Amino acid sequence: MKYEEQSTEKQNIFKLITNEMISKKLAKAINDQINAEMWSAYLYLSMSQDIYAKGFKGIAHWYKVQFLEEQAHAAIMINYMHSQDARVILAPIAEVKTEWKSVLEAFEDTLEHEKKVTAMINNLCDIADEDKDRAAANFLAWFIDEQVEEEENARDLVNHAKMIGDHIGGMIMLDKELGAREYHTPSPLK
Repeated sequence: MKYEEQSTEKQNIFKLITNEMISKKLAKAINDQINAEMWSAYLYLSMSQDIYAKGFKGIAHWYKVQFLEEQAHAAIMINYMHSQDARVILAPIAEVKTEWKSVLEAFEDTLEHEKKVTAMINNLCDIADEDKDRAAANFLAWFIDEQVEEEENARDLVNHAKMIGDHIGGMIMLDKELGAREYHTPSPLK
């Protein structure tokens, strides 16, 4: 066998091996999750714009940081797919809601959305377990921890907004507090 033929044969064997690093089912689910993370980013950017229009620049800023975090989550998943030699397929992002009747409603929608994201991450973990894919399970552990934090933060925002009620002074204080939030690059991207 000539060198060129051996080289091509080795490349084909390598492709076969690397394509098995992640199951097709898990690759599709992660691609779906990438789309969901980008949809989440778009949702939070939309919330930011609506809340900014309502005069709450600090809360709008908090949502802009959420927007950046969701984009980072998608980037982390894209990097993982690349590390597994799996193809990333970007699908169109569905339309998002653009108006909320109150800050409380936006916070409540945020909590419900994060619960859905948690369910999606749990589904990824279930697929990784079915596949006995230890690398994927280890990778997804970071997202499990992240979702615990995301739900807790959203729940706190809902509770604070409910306690404040119609007291504008309390909402102004919350607006100022949330405006101080800083974006930090997630550890998997560092």
